[in-house]
Amino acid sequence: MAKTIRLLLGGLSTAIGVFLFYLPGSFLFLVAGLILLSFDIPMARIWLKKCQNSMSTGARKLDRYLLARKYR
Repeated sequence: MAKTIRLLLGGLSTAIGVFLFYLPGSFLFLVAGLILLSFDIPMARIWLKKCQNSMSTGARKLDRYLLARKYR
């Protein structure tokens, strides 16, 4: 029962995140869905890791940009 609910919510959150990908905050739906799916689906763990790496890379690039802009 819990596995079914987890898969249903994970799939729904992932679908919402993909559908609303270009809107602010929709990435959180995608990550939340992948977290829920990663308990039962190994491929979701791989995609979750890719999302985490891209978020980390994006945050570092933004930090460098803002820091360089501050000192101009």
